[in-house]
Amino acid sequence: MAARLREKYNTDVRPGIAKELGIANTMAIPRLEKIVINMGLGEATQNVKIMDPLMADLASIAGQKPVTTKAKKSIAAFKVREGMPIGAMVTLRGDAMYEFLDRLISIALPRVRDFRGVSSRSFDGRGNYTLGLRDQLIFAEIDYAKVDKLKGMNVTIVTTAKDDNGARALLRAFGMPFRQGA
Repeated sequence: MAARLREKYNTDVRPGIAKELGIANTMAIPRLEKIVINMGLGEATQNVKIMDPLMADLASIAGQKPVTTKAKKSIAAFKVREGMPIGAMVTLRGDAMYEFLDRLISIALPRVRDFRGVSSRSFDGRGNYTLGLRDQLIFAEIDYAKVDKLKGMNVTIVTTAKDDNGARALLRAFGMPFRQGA
């Protein structure tokens, strides 16, 4: 069974974006490439045991096992040595990517307090969009009683669009709630 958003992309989104952007070549139509979820945790330098609940939360949100990210350089001011675990990340592709985007847009983002939409300025100029989330409790998979510390995360949506306009049209067609007037 294919993901709901993948079917929507193939039936509705692709023809709509091709018409909106004036693209004749079907291979040039922007599509999702991957979604990267990254949780950084600076406090892990003092206590490595903080990483275990972080990894469990990220695994339940993404549906696959996260990878520990380690420090590339030693920074004395932050008490970080090279090779220390400082965060976790997951890269989603295929159906898992579409399922996560569906849950993010339809379930998680509406649960954010005082939500007025996501910023339309968070594009990087090459067709990728990064969304910062303040806590992990907006996802329904996280048990509120087991959370000891709120942790933020970055969700990067990587597309094949050449510029921000193509990526913005793609995400808007998927139902991403962009803030009006910004």
